Amino acid sequence: MSKKRSGGGLSPTQQAAKFLGVSVLAGAVTAGIALPAAGALGLAAKGSVESFDELPANLKTPPLSQRTTILDNTGGTIATVYSRDRTVVDLKDVSPYMQKAIVAIEDSRFYQHGAIDLKGVLRALNKNAQSGEVSQGASTLTQQLVKNVAVEEAGDDPTKVAEATQQTIGRKIRELKYAIQLEEELGKKKILENYLNITFFGQQAYGVEAASQRYFSKHAKDLNLQQAALLAGIVQSPSRYDPVNDEAEATKRRNIVLQRMAEVGDISQAEADKAKETPLGLKVSKPKNGCITAVKGAGFFCDYVRETFLTDPVFGKTKEDRAKIWNQGGLTIKTTLDPQSQESVQASIKEHVYQKDPVATAATIVEPGTGKILAMGQSRPYGINNKDNETTINYSVDQSMGGGAGFQPGSTFKPIVAAAAIEGGMPASKVYPSPYKMDYPSPVQACDGKVWNEKGVPVENENTSEVGPYSMKEATAKSVNTYYIALISQIGICPVTEMAGKMGVHRADGNKITQAPSIALGTQEVAPLTMASAYATFASRGMYCTPVAIESITQRVGEKTKSLEVPKSTCHRAMSETTADSINTLLRGVVEDGTGVQAGLSGRASYGKTGTTDERFAAWFVGYTSNMAGAVWVGDPAHKRNMQNITIGGQWWQKVFGGGVPGPIWRDMMTGALDGRSSDSLPQINIPDAPKNNGDDNGGNDDGDNGDDNGNSNAGNSNGGDDGGSDDGGTTFPDPTFSLPENFIQGQSNGNGNGGGRG
Repeated sequence: MSKKRSGGGLSPTQQAAKFLGVSVLAGAVTAGIALPAAGALGLAAKGSVESFDELPANLKTPPLSQRTTILDNTGGTIATVYSRDRTVVDLKDVSPYMQKAIVAIEDSRFYQHGAIDLKGVLRALNKNAQSGEVSQGASTLTQQLVKNVAVEEAGDDPTKVAEATQQTIGRKIRELKYAIQLEEELGKKKILENYLNITFFGQQAYGVEAASQRYFSKHAKDLNLQQAALLAGIVQSPSRYDPVNDEAEATKRRNIVLQRMAEVGDISQAEADKAKETPLGLKVSKPKNGCITAVKGAGFFCDYVRETFLTDPVFGKTKEDRAKIWNQGGLTIKTTLDPQSQESVQASIKEHVYQKDPVATAATIVEPGTGKILAMGQSRPYGINNKDNETTINYSVDQSMGGGAGFQPGSTFKPIVAAAAIEGGMPASKVYPSPYKMDYPSPVQACDGKVWNEKGVPVENENTSEVGPYSMKEATAKSVNTYYIALISQIGICPVTEMAGKMGVHRADGNKITQAPSIALGTQEVAPLTMASAYATFASRGMYCTPVAIESITQRVGEKTKSLEVPKSTCHRAMSETTADSINTLLRGVVEDGTGVQAGLSGRASYGKTGTTDERFAAWFVGYTSNMAGAVWVGDPAHKRNMQNITIGGQWWQKVFGGGVPGPIWRDMMTGALDGRSSDSLPQINIPDAPKNNGDDNGGNDDGDNGDDNGNSNAGNSNGGDDGGSDDGGTTFPDPTFSLPENFIQGQSNGNGNGGGRG
């Protein structure tokens, strides 16, 4: 025996029986279409019931898409992102006025009928017949909820959205069946709560909480009578009744809602009349969506977090799976970003390189031993207005993560060559003749039994006064090209590329590093994040850790919150502690009396290396303390403007060097990032200074006549103190003039030329 629902509704059995008499009618009323022949849709008496019963028993209700909040490592908000701006709230957190207003205008008999309002169907039929058009519908609030669920499930797929909203009897049949299910399972209060959370209110606001914030900058629980009436009125046609763009039309609609509330007894006529006289009282909050809204210049870091989520398999097996979770939102992502470091990076960038400058800068700081990205910024802000030098390309990261094709690191690559040599048994006191100019030694051993074999390719140092012999310590401090070409020629190319791989160094465009001696001078395009992470290996005494941006993620699904697995940094030993300590000793000399003196930190030990590429399309400083490693790149991302006779940050430079522009940026950003924080000195190795003599320690015989007099690839490297010593850019240095055989190195059209590294 069927039983009647409380509130006067019919049981499922009774509703199914009634369905024969009213479903097609209701469909015609609400869809506003002419009925086709009954048989065409199987809507004869027997066929209708079978079609109805054959529908799936349960409506698949997707979790409502919500905004995602990205936090820094202290819990402060970086940005809010969403596919749909929605904050799900409980019914108790919605103003009673709002609850009454939406019921009054959308379904005033909501608490009296079941899933289908038969009286409403007949009323609408009569009204439409009198007017000769579809002027009134009969969908209940529950039916509307079902339709909105279908739209939510469709997401941003226009085809699926069209299917979810198509005006057909078939859709109405499904809608009615699922409405019955929801009435049985949820009850009126929960249906109303779900409806208020899923409904679109215009102005990118989904759900009543987002709408309340958008139009009145307040929580939904604080809406007064007239504000609630306005929001309830918008639902029927968010574009037509948009109060931001058509205040008069929105006011008329609001007053209709107020009058309806009076008619159904929710408020008195006097209250309705008084509310009608009030202005709309809008206090509009602009939509704040996406990384463009990020604070502290962290838009590019925000974008990197998004790219991490969309590309890392830990968040889903396929790209589609990951995108679905991201678009669903409701995530709270705690990141590794350190607000103090981020503020310091942006302040230093703003001081030294202007947004309108013909070149740009990008800087990144990571934590040695953990891989945590502490800061990421650049001089050209996140945005799409090209005339204002805005960009959405993140110069700090790889192309696959939203970056460009990378930039040649110049002489900042030389410590990797030194590490490979020392790890392979070369003493850090090694001496080479290192003349000012010479040809590359040939042949040079590469990987897989291959050799690099080119003759007559010249290389020279930055300054004619740079004439050896030099030890590794002095050659590193002065960034002597011919020394480092001699070094890689003796140990071979393969140990260098293997060491680079252990330190996470790879091309930003995803291609393999070219097997040529020129890599010693930094000819392979990389990203600043890559270099910062590589140098962090020295700071952590030989342990390389992959960079990470996310510490934890929680996701709210319905009323539950769950934690998601996040990518972890993986650490491995790239070199021995002794090798790392040796490099630390070499690089401390760079900032104390070498090319990086302008980057040295006051009152604390620091280590680093300058780099300037051929024709000065890029300049770098990469350095570290015991607890932070940072990389700074300066150059033209389009590789069209070299940095000679140029004004950067209000200062004119005849020639830009790694120590002159990137060095001070690094110094200032690290000073601020480390303010109030201690950093210990790293262990040092006693590397004796080499006496000046006529050759290296056993040198000439190691590589043949010119074995230690190797050249520089197509890029001269900066010379010793000259790189860091010309603050005003006024010192003139000779430019290398030589040509390269075809395919000698691998250039990058939008990266940095085919030159290698000056200091």
